Amino acid sequence: MTVQDRTSWTEPGDIEAAAAGVRSRAHGLEHPDDLDRLVEQFGDRKYVLLGEASHGTSEYYRWRSRLTARLIREKGFSFVAVEGDWTNCYELNRYVKGLPESPGTVRDALEAFDRWPTWLWANWEVLEFLDWLEIHNQSAAEEERIGVYGLDVYSLFESLVAVVDYLEDVDPDAAAEARAAYRCFEPYGDDAQEYARALRMVPETCEDEVVEILTRLREGGAAYDHGRDDYFNAEQNALVAKNAEQYYREMVRGDVDSWNIRDRHMVETLDRLQNHHGADAKGIVWAHNTHVGDARATDMEARGRLNVGQLVREREGRADVALVGMGSHRGSVVAADSWGARLEEMTVPPAQEGSYEHVFERAGGDDCVLVTENLPDDSPLVRPRGHRAIGVVYHPAREAGNYVPTVLPDRYDAFVYLDETSALHPLAVHVDPGAVPDLYPWGF
Repeated sequence: MTVQDRTSWTEPGDIEAAAAGVRSRAHGLEHPDDLDRLVEQFGDRKYVLLGEASHGTSEYYRWRSRLTARLIREKGFSFVAVEGDWTNCYELNRYVKGLPESPGTVRDALEAFDRWPTWLWANWEVLEFLDWLEIHNQSAAEEERIGVYGLDVYSLFESLVAVVDYLEDVDPDAAAEARAAYRCFEPYGDDAQEYARALRMVPETCEDEVVEILTRLREGGAAYDHGRDDYFNAEQNALVAKNAEQYYREMVRGDVDSWNIRDRHMVETLDRLQNHHGADAKGIVWAHNTHVGDARATDMEARGRLNVGQLVREREGRADVALVGMGSHRGSVVAADSWGARLEEMTVPPAQEGSYEHVFERAGGDDCVLVTENLPDDSPLVRPRGHRAIGVVYHPAREAGNYVPTVLPDRYDAFVYLDETSALHPLAVHVDPGAVPDLYPWGF
């Protein structure tokens, strides 16, 4: 049976058998202590990737934060890498590690997220986690502090500026070369989308310029009088600029799937972070299920797409990687009805019949965790089903289009099911902290 085969999803006997499988193997999730099994089973792995079915659900962020905090405290994880832009997330990194020129408050750090959709990281759920991490780092030696980094590729112009700013301090001649090279982008007004659109009309790219500056930076790096973290940050920004230029170029050309460029960049960044933190470093990734869950267990592979979870599994081996997905049956979510539109709190309707979310609801509707690694091959939970994915653009009325055909135990090593979830709390909407629900205490 292929992942595209939908014939058995809605057969009553199949649904009930799958629900019985959930009841017999899942364990409840009410308190942070209920994460014990995940911490013990996955705590010695090199990478733990934590997914979410939407970018606008409070409970996904909260449970992900709780599990991350426990992995850091109890299992010695070294860094957190998220589906966010490098430049913005580096401000968070400065704050939680107390680096020079760090933002004064966590709110100041989160103000760096000014590109739509701002709510992904500028929200109270992330603020609470960063507050905890900053306090945790205060008792650690400087070299042992846990950082937060961005994996994404969108910050083309911000990264160009960051490279020039760094070179101004360590190599003014190289800075002048970088400014001259980057003038290639000036006609596009600091708008990467405008750069991409222009290539449709005049196919003259800035590819050579961004490659040249990355090469120049790497050749001169050993001679620079700089801190190790500062150079790493500058080199990463030069890499982001190179890969972002390719991403936007291929987005309009269509010769190579820009999705694959983006996810390959995320994995390249993850590798660099692991090397930067040392041979024994262990990393935690926060990203949407569509990046975390192995693409080969979905219909993505048939469309020529790969993702982070697949690439990391292929490179490291399944024994060194844990992929954890999340999903829910119903509730509310923050999203928009079109790209760049105003955020809204939307209702998430009950899951489609026959989907994994529907199966978990039929199993009793309790929040729970299912470790999928040891499911028998003949389990009805191994059959392909729909698995809901909500993006930053969401249309609840078109619910049928929000499901990714999935073989759950092949896509994830564990799945967190939350029956009813609630909308995220963006800082731009919930301005007064006194009006925000008590999102914690953490419970440990």
